[in-house]
This record gives sequence, structure tokens and C-alpha cells, in this order.
Amino acid sequence: MRKDHHTARRLRLQGRSYNEIWRILGVPKSTLSEWFINLPLPPEAKARIAKRTRHGALQGLLRRNRNQTVLAQQRAHQVRSDAARQIPHLSSRELLIIGATLYWAEGYKRPNVRQGREVTHHAVSLTNSDPLLVKIFLRFLREYCHVPDEKIKADLRIFPHQQSGAIQRYWESQTGIEANNFTRVHTVVSLSSRGKRPFHRLPFGVIQIRVADTHLFHTIMGYIEGIKKMV
Repeated sequence: MRKDHHTARRLRLQGRSYNEIWRILGVPKSTLSEWFINLPLPPEAKARIAKRTRHGALQGLLRRNRNQTVLAQQRAHQVRSDAARQIPHLSSRELLIIGATLYWAEGYKRPNVRQGREVTHHAVSLTNSDPLLVKIFLRFLREYCHVPDEKIKADLRIFPHQQSGAIQRYWESQTGIEANNFTRVHTVVSLSSRGKRPFHRLPFGVIQIRVADTHLFHTIMGYIEGIKKMV
């Protein structure tokens, strides 16, 4: 009988797995299977092998899950990249539709009412925390509606833990709005302080874009009505 046969049996009786014995002795697992086919194992060895088998199965499951996660992320990245290439640029009409739809979703549309009567002047006003959304809306105002920069004003809503100067400088860099066109900074009580919203959900507060132009307000509302007719 081969010397490694005795060693293999001794290792198996200690509760070593086929993989462990193969790594120690270099004996193929098919050969080990033949050697151990009628080998009775003590309870301690069976328990060790079962424990190792469970651990191996768990590790295999974790590896498969990690691999599936990586593959899902790669597929998602590819889908997004393919979709992004379908929009190489924005035409003037597309910018109009985007700007009007953004205002329909995020802009202030209710008539101004004072002492029970609707006033005749209305400002264009859109509030959001997403800098990219704000940028595309500003592009709509500047490029399609031809609003001059000096007419575009901004207010900020920040939370007590935030520094107004740093927040304003951030929005200046994102929007291109001059510092003197930021008119007000409101400090509000964060819902996170009451346990209803994550503390850092809005790290740069919220910006309100305003243009005091009643004609533009009604024009944008008319764009929205045109879109509604296409639904």
C-alpha cells in the first residue's frame, strides 16, 4: 500500500476534507474517494467535515453574490452609457420641453393672492437641491427664454449646522449667479433633527431660482398647457 495512502487515511480520520488532503499530499480527489469509500469516521471527524462543508458553502454563496453584484453593476453601467449616447446634444425645442416640464414638476405655479384677490404680477420661481437639475433649468432661462443674468436671483434655505457663506459659494460656482444676486438665506429646522430625515440628505441646502417677470411666468405656463395637450 502506498505510504501516502496511510497518511491520507490518518488525515481523513482527523476530519480533514478532500481539498485539505489534496493540498497536503497532492493526491487527486478521485483517488481519495476510492481510498475512503468504506472508511468509517469518528463523530469528531464527521462534525469537523460537516462544519467545513457548511463554511465552504457559505463562502461560495458569498462569492457568487459578490460576482452577481459586480456583473449587475457592470450591466447597469453599460445600459446607462448606451442610453446617454442617445442624447448627444439638446436642440432648442428639446431645451424648451425640458425647461417647461421641469417647471411643471418643480416650479411655483399657483397664482399670487392677496386679501382674497389674485394679483397681476407673478415671478418665475423654481426650488430644488439638485445642482444638475438647477443648471439645466438655468440653461432654459438663459438660452431659450433669453433672460439676462442680472435678472436671475437666488435664495437659499439651509439648516442650522451649515455655514451660509460656504453654501452660497458652492451655489455660485454651480449656477454662475453673481454673489450680489443671492438675496436671502433662510435657516430652517431640519427634519433630521426630529428623526424624520437623514442628517446629511441635503448637504448644500436648497436653492430657489427667481425671475421677476410676469410675462415670462405666463409664457412658461402656456408652454405647460401645450405639453398637457399632447398627453
